[in-house]
Amino acid sequence: MNKRTVPCTMIMFTAVLLTSGCSAFRQSVSSEDPRTASTLTAKFDQRDLLQMAEQLAGDILAHPFPPAGAPAPIVASLGINNNTRTHLDVVSLEDTLTTQLLNSGRMQFVNTARRDDLLKEQGYQLANATEASRVQIGSQLGARYMLTGAITELGAKTGKQVRASKQEDVYYQLTLEITDLETGLIVLRKQRDRLRRKSTPIFGW
Repeated sequence: MNKRTVPCTMIMFTAVLLTSGCSAFRQSVSSEDPRTASTLTAKFDQRDLLQMAEQLAGDILAHPFPPAGAPAPIVASLGINNNTRTHLDVVSLEDTLTTQLLNSGRMQFVNTARRDDLLKEQGYQLANATEASRVQIGSQLGARYMLTGAITELGAKTGKQVRASKQEDVYYQLTLEITDLETGLIVLRKQRDRLRRKSTPIFGW
């Protein structure tokens, strides 16, 4: 073959790129349902946030609290502690949960801005607040009940084994509870968890 001769396949490939306007290299953006969008990570993502918040809101509303016919209780939501090794947007998780509880008409929530102002004024750090200080905050906000929670994480990776892929398991557990500020009794406690496994090929792309 003459060295100056360009293979036909190269000519055809170049023609395809020119006629398509190099569409293969253009940025593409599409809208997806955050509840069903695919994920490539085993870590906590938007699907977990939405699903766990919706599930726990449903669990709480299915519980006989408040009793039938009783007025909607006033609740102080004092945050969800992040007990994981990674950064999680627990504020959005709390907001999503309390929005659903509020929209149900079964509960009333004190203004978050008042809570934040009170915490700032008194120098409390919510993540390190004791149970006694949480009760004090809730009482000062005029609430009868307080909503608190915590999310924990456990993870494990496969060791050195003869296999074509490596696996990573990540487990999250979210616990929420509502406490009566007058009696100190826990009115309800609900938990939701999820385990996700990520498999990554050792060979190939």
